[in-house]
Amino acid sequence: MSTPIRSLSLSTPISSPCTLLRKTLVKPESLPFPYIPCFRDSKLKSRLILTSMASLNSHMTEANSVAAAPPQQSPSACRIGEVRRVTKETNVHVKINLDGSGISDSCTGVPFLDHMLDQLASHGLFDVHVKASGDIHIDDHHTNEDIALAIGTALLQALGDRKGINRFGHFSAPLDEAAIEVILDLSGRPHLSCDLSIPTERVGTYDTQLVEHFFQSLVNTSGMTLHIRRLAGKNSHHIIEATFKAFARALRQATEFDLRRHGSIPSSKGVLSRS
Repeated sequence: MSTPIRSLSLSTPISSPCTLLRKTLVKPESLPFPYIPCFRDSKLKSRLILTSMASLNSHMTEANSVAAAPPQQSPSACRIGEVRRVTKETNVHVKINLDGSGISDSCTGVPFLDHMLDQLASHGLFDVHVKASGDIHIDDHHTNEDIALAIGTALLQALGDRKGINRFGHFSAPLDEAAIEVILDLSGRPHLSCDLSIPTERVGTYDTQLVEHFFQSLVNTSGMTLHIRRLAGKNSHHIIEATFKAFARALRQATEFDLRRHGSIPSSKGVLSRS
C-alpha cells in the first residue's frame, strides 16, 4: 500500500525523487518542482536539473511580472460636450473635448478673450472650439457671460457621472512678475472665491471686471468649486493670462483619470452631482 504524500515527514527516508513518485503514485506533471528521472549518468542528470530549474524560474518570473503589472484603465470614447446657446443678445456655439491635444479654434468677437481661450486649450490639453456673435457694439459683457455659461455646460456634459477622475486640481502659474494660484473641486457644488485685484480697468478693449464674471458664470453651470488667488503681480495682462493658465492646468489635473480608482466615483457619498 502506497504512502500518501501528506503523511510523509522529515523522518521518512526518501532516496530520490523517483522513490517519492513510486511511494506516492503522484504523476510527475502534478509536482510543484521539476521532475528529474533517475539516471546512472551523473553529468546528464546535472544538465537536466539545470535546464529544468531555468525553465521553472522563467515561468515564475513571467507570472510575477504579470501579477505586478498595474491595472489598466482605458477610458471609453473621448469625453466631449457641445452646447448651442442662442438669446436675443448672443449666439454661442461651444464644443470641448477633455481628451484632446490642445487644439484651439475660437472666434468670439472679443480678441483678448480669444487669447485666453487659447490658454485654456493649450495648457489644459483640451480641444476648445468657440464661435460667438453678440452685442459687442454695446460692450463685451453679454458675450463674455454667455460663452462662459456655455463652456460650463459643455464641461458638465463631457464629465458625465465623473467616474474615475481625480476630481481635485491645484496649480500655481507664474508669468513674469505675476503669480496666480488656482484650486478647484469638481464636486457638483458651484462656488467661486476670486481674489485677483487687477490694477487697471481694461486690457486693450477688454473690461477686466469681466474676468471674475467669466469664472462665476462657468462655475454656475459646471458645478465646480473654484478658488483663485493672486500671489503676486502688477501687470493686468500678466495677471489675467496667468489666471487662465493656472485654471487650465488645475482643470486638466482634476479631469484626468486616477488608475488606482478603477472607474469608481471619487466621493465617499458614492455620487457627484450638482445638487
